[in-house]
Amino acid sequence: MDATGLIAIGAGLAVGLAAIGTGLAQGRIGSAGAGAIAEKPEMLGPIILLIAIPETMVILGFAVAAMVLLMGGGFGG
Repeated sequence: MDATGLIAIGAGLAVGLAAIGTGLAQGRIGSAGAGAIAEKPEMLGPIILLIAIPETMVILGFAVAAMVLLMGGGFGG
């Protein structure tokens, strides 16, 4: 396997592992949030914010993958 293949695997792992972590976090936050909203409907705004926060992990994983591809020569560079 050449360097380009390893660069692509690294970029894929950066996005994939970040997405798995985000999914696990959002699942737990979402289930707890549903219970909190059932008891106190005024908690809807903060719960939506708490569900959105883990999504930044995927955005950062994508940024890392883009840097790995661009700086590592993954696009034929």
